Amino acid sequence: MNTLEVTYKEEYAIVQMNRGKVNAINFEMVQDLRDIFGKLEANPEVKGVILTGQPHYFSAGLDLIELFQYDRPQIKDFFVSFGALYLELVQFKKPFISAITGHSPAGGCVLAVTSDNRYMAEGDKYVIGLNEVAVNIQISQNLTEVYAFWMGDGLASRYIMEGKLLSGKEALDAGLVDELVPLENVLERAEKQMQHYMKADQQILVNTKAKIRKHLLDKLDLQAENSLAEANELWWKPEIRAKMGAYVESFSSKKK
Repeated sequence: MNTLEVTYKEEYAIVQMNRGKVNAINFEMVQDLRDIFGKLEANPEVKGVILTGQPHYFSAGLDLIELFQYDRPQIKDFFVSFGALYLELVQFKKPFISAITGHSPAGGCVLAVTSDNRYMAEGDKYVIGLNEVAVNIQISQNLTEVYAFWMGDGLASRYIMEGKLLSGKEALDAGLVDELVPLENVLERAEKQMQHYMKADQQILVNTKAKIRKHLLDKLDLQAENSLAEANELWWKPEIRAKMGAYVESFSSKKK
């Protein structure tokens, strides 16, 4: 795997996204995440998983510079695979914690909201949230349901429609994150919670998680090809392509 680093502890694993400074999500990273989480769920020696990023970035979201270059079959494959990853993480049976080491907008937030706990680096500069409307990407019904699961229907609805990115304090107040801690302690805090989970009978823990999420899962369309079909279709809308092209050109120029 080129985009991830995996560390095995005595009873759990830490999956660190490691794709450049900002961990932008491309097709390769999606495939790597699907592969490792599938293996970790099937491994009886691994009783829980922590997903983390790099200092200052959990994940900046989709790699729009790369994705903009994809042709129609490639972008369809990406959205189907990304939708499948999301559903697999939402249904992940074992304890799953996100150690959010900085910024986590859009696709980064998509990954984080699937977990059972989210510990985020404190600091006004770090943001998290689903700003898909603001960046002209169609959000899925599945994603709105999970956002509302954590924040409540009303608040989730307002924030999604606004394309709002939340500061850590706002995310904490909304129930989107569990706790704010200094950047250097984020992973440590996640491990502390995981070690707490490891003290419980694992079958009881797995059964309890399933019961907690039952009503949520009943609301989801579990066919990955359906979940992001609109996003795939609207990706090619001329007005959206023009705006995205201008963004990509602007961002690419800044990197030179």
